[in-house]
Amino acid sequence: MIEVFPRLFVGSEHDYEKVVRHQAGWSVVHACKEPYHRNALGYSGRAAPKDHPEYLIARRGDRLILNLVDAPDPAYIPKEIIDAAVQFIEARLTHGKRVLVHCNEGYSRGPSIVFLYLVSRTSCLANHGLDGALRSFQSLYPKFNPKSGMSGFIRAHYENYCRNSTQ
Repeated sequence: MIEVFPRLFVGSEHDYEKVVRHQAGWSVVHACKEPYHRNALGYSGRAAPKDHPEYLIARRGDRLILNLVDAPDPAYIPKEIIDAAVQFIEARLTHGKRVLVHCNEGYSRGPSIVFLYLVSRTSCLANHGLDGALRSFQSLYPKFNPKSGMSGFIRAHYENYCRNSTQ
């Protein structure tokens, strides 16, 4: 688990289970379907029922639980999920919370969400262009290694997130 911005941490499922889960004062984005979304909704089949009101996003107190798989095609990464995570991070940081964004291994989904948060809500990666911003983020979080779907999502939506910046 690495703090990449004041009170904003990126990590893995292990970081959540061994550290954050047992401490007060944290907000968490679970950027992985398994096991968190499945457990929150209680489904046992391959997927949550598509008509479930929390099919994409479940909220449990200071936890945002995403139905997010590391799909190889960015078309299968719902922008609604990423936007909700960015907004959740901003709201929790504004209220003085520490925030952990994690996926299973801490390489792809979690850090990609944090990258897009930093691009859209801070100036720490500004004026670098996409490739420069990615390199700068890699120096903050060396484990960053997005799979093709998340990498493609970032490339497809980077400019939009920059335009929505509150810098």
